[in-house]
Amino acid sequence: MIGIDDEEFIRGEVPITKQEIRVLTLAKARINFDSVVVDVGAGTGSITIEAARLAPNGKIFSVERKPEAIELIKRNVEKFSVDNVEIICAEAPDGLKNLPELDAVIIGGSGGRLEKILDILYTKLKIGGRLVLNAITIQTAATALGYFRTHGINFDAVQIQITRLKKVRAHDMNQALNPVWIITAEKV
Repeated sequence: MIGIDDEEFIRGEVPITKQEIRVLTLAKARINFDSVVVDVGAGTGSITIEAARLAPNGKIFSVERKPEAIELIKRNVEKFSVDNVEIICAEAPDGLKNLPELDAVIIGGSGGRLEKILDILYTKLKIGGRLVLNAITIQTAATALGYFRTHGINFDAVQIQITRLKKVRAHDMNQALNPVWIITAEKV
């Protein structure tokens, strides 16, 4: 089952992929029980944890560059008792070259090196494997779309806007979260 409540994760000051976006991202990735997955820019590890639970016989590589985020990923791995996660403390694309062949690639952060990351990870993706990229900035979305078009890679892109209700005294108020582009490509 996917869709762990955001509040269940140990977070600190590190960004988290919100539950609704996480669920859609994982659905687009089509992770199976034995999938080998990489989560780049893993943040708190929320996608890593959910992917590990979807692929109990697989392997999840969680790539993150920030030491405080690495600590949170470790703590969340322990909290959710997933033993199929390998944490890689590196700034992508460093740390990606030794990955095995992958069933799914999930990119949540690229540190401005998206094209170099895609160069490595798309080649490691199995035929039929899926690459899912979450972009919160227009520049990241534009870079991804340009890369896919330049390389002749078919893609699908949807923008998701989540609005939650927030209690304000006796009333309910809309509280919008940042819109996110979810860009998906399947290797053929």
